[in-house]
Formats: sequence, C-alpha cells, structure tokens
Amino acid sequence: MNAQPLRVPAPSPQILLRELIGDVAVLTLNRPEARNCLSEALIADLHAALDAVRDDKAVRAVVIAAAGPAFSSGHDLKELTARRGDADGGRAFFARMMTACSAMMQSIVHLPKPVVAAVQGVATAAGCQLVASCDLAIASDQATFATPGVDIGLFCSTPMVALSRNVPRKQAMEMLLTGEPVSASRAREIGLVNRVVAHGTERDTAVALAQQVARKSAHTIKIGKEAFYRQVEMNLTDAYRFASEVMTENMMARDAEEGICAFVEKRVPTWQDR
Repeated sequence: MNAQPLRVPAPSPQILLRELIGDVAVLTLNRPEARNCLSEALIADLHAALDAVRDDKAVRAVVIAAAGPAFSSGHDLKELTARRGDADGGRAFFARMMTACSAMMQSIVHLPKPVVAAVQGVATAAGCQLVASCDLAIASDQATFATPGVDIGLFCSTPMVALSRNVPRKQAMEMLLTGEPVSASRAREIGLVNRVVAHGTERDTAVALAQQVARKSAHTIKIGKEAFYRQVEMNLTDAYRFASEVMTENMMARDAEEGICAFVEKRVPTWQDR
C-alpha cells in the first residue's frame, strides 16, 4: 500500500501587512474578501503595529491603507452576531470589542508620529471612524464614506466620536441620522479628508504626504500633534494658556534653535530630533 503524501494546510494570509518605504511605515488592512472589516484579530494586530512604531526611530510617519476594492466596511458583523449565543447574549464580547476598537483608534491620536489614511473605496461605520481618527487622509475619487448603522438598528455611536471631531455638527448628524454615503468630493468639502486624487494613486499620494511631514523635526511634530489634540478640547482662554506654555518649552528645544538659525542663515536645518 502506497503511503499518501501528508497534506499540509495552506498558511493563513496575514490580515495586516507591514511595509517600510523609506521612513514611512505602511500598514495595510488585508481582509479584502471581507471588505477589510475590523475583526477582533485585525483590531489587535493594528493596535500592536501602531505600538511597535511608537519608539521605532526608523519610522517617522505611518500610512494606513487597505487591500482590495474597499477600505473598511466597519466591524465584523458576522463575528459579533456569532456571540449572541453566549450565556450573556454576547454582552461581554460586545463590550470587549468596542473597548478594544476605541483604544486602537485612540492610539492613532496619541501616536507621536503623523498617521495618514489612504482610502481607495468604501469606508463605512468603524471604517469611517478609522479615517476620521487619522491625522490626515487621502481619498480616491471613487471612495465613499458613511455611518450607516442606523439602517440596521445600531447607531454608529463610537464612529460618531471621531466623526464629530472632524466635520461640522450638522454634517456629522446628517451622516449619522440618514446613513447615506458621502462622496469623496463631499468628504473633502466637510473636512473629513484632505485631498481627493485619481483612483489608484491614493496610496502613493498618502506616502508622499507622509514623507513630506517626516522630513520635519520628529521632536517638533511630536510636540505639535500632542498639543493640537489637547487644545482642541479646551475653551479659548485655556487653549491659549496651554499653547503658550507649549511654545515656550518648544523654543528651548535644540531643533527649534537649529531651525531658527538655519532660517536666518538661509540654509537647510539639520535635525537631531530633540
């Protein structure tokens, strides 16, 4: 009797791809068959990748992109629904998922390096939230954005947090209450994305934008990004008081001294990122 060859299962594809282009880390959502929906595993992988680049001096900026025709359709509803059979009806799992997703989104805001979204297709619900959580966003002219949870009886409450901090109140409410998709051009008009480019060029444009920012002093970018998100939640008086303190400390930094001297001397500054 001839022995049968051992069948080795094919390795599972990575759900998050990592690539370094110069000093820009490109993190690519890689669940195209599931429209890059944010499963528990993908949320964890993305959060871990963001944590890994925090102190990596070889990385000065990050681009979040996606494989396939969709950027991200939001949470993995099949994964969520499967837990309704739990003893508690899924409550504990739902709470863990929303907490984990919210923590991952906040890690983008708290990352001391700029994060640029490259959006090639639909970005809905938590996918739209991911775009809104990034510091900058480049969209294909074929991209669309929506918070359609209201259509399935699940209001996009966590996406609302990021969305309402990006676009004016009435535009955010219209998206949240109607669930209707917003075109890339309209997303730019209301401030959800920075630029709209020809389909297929969004990733390269996002990388180029990230590289442009990466050429600045990393120390200065860190100070500025943190200060931006802190002051925007303050009243005018407190914001100016806080910003004045930040600028005073920034002026004492080596890179501020170098940058000002280089400007006066009409030369290119040499950053030491301190």
